Amino acid sequence: MTFDPVSFQATHFRWEFRDCIATISLNDPERNNALNFDSYDELRDTFWQLKHTRVVKAVVVRGTGGNFCCGSDREAIGGSLTRMDEAALRQFTRMTGDLVRAMRSCPQPVIAAVEGVCSGAGAVLAAACDMRFAEPGATTAFLFGRFGLSGADMGACAILPRLIGHGRAAELLLTGREMTAEEGLAWGFYNRVVADPFADASSLAAELAKGPSIALAITKRQLEAEWNASLDEALEMEARAQAHCMQTDDFRRACLALASNEQPVFQGN
Repeated sequence: MTFDPVSFQATHFRWEFRDCIATISLNDPERNNALNFDSYDELRDTFWQLKHTRVVKAVVVRGTGGNFCCGSDREAIGGSLTRMDEAALRQFTRMTGDLVRAMRSCPQPVIAAVEGVCSGAGAVLAAACDMRFAEPGATTAFLFGRFGLSGADMGACAILPRLIGHGRAAELLLTGREMTAEEGLAWGFYNRVVADPFADASSLAAELAKGPSIALAITKRQLEAEWNASLDEALEMEARAQAHCMQTDDFRRACLALASNEQPVFQGN
């Protein structure tokens, strides 16, 4: 069935299409727009559909309620992962990686409008966009280490060093500390820090939508193709590494501790 952006109605996020611009709004403000199995799946499928939907000229990704996305929903996903075998874990990590593949493969420029919290998988989601605008108070953090997981998640170890450099990426991925909007701008993660990132992102999307869409799509494709390393190879390595981490006792300890609002005590196993 052909994807129709006019009639399409998303179940796990808000979809708007107007003047050749699609706006994807993560829409679970009570949970800081956390992602669950179904929202990952629907986002991935939607971006795959956009690969063949040329009437959509640009995409804006935002959150609702003053935050962008806090990453995976701990309640919906965390406990389930501790009960999965490695095959099921790899299926999950490959599925989240496929969301990044779909975002990078679609021909449309994708712009993130970041407010408030942008962390975990949400930070990778922003990184996977072609451009990122943030409000001055936005904070970005790659929190995987706090859950006993590696920073190698959804292509983060491939994408982030190319945006901000190896040393800075290592600092963020190893420590999980917050990066301020000002740091993100200075380091090249954010293109702009503005009072209203959604308004500015929408304005740029409108400008791009009026541009030469084939040429823009080729530019995006070549930016991807001319990386030194294959993102495909990196995503597969990270899927395996993350699935392995999800089998460790430290990951289970983190899930139990966070469910009790306690700080996890990692033991290296």
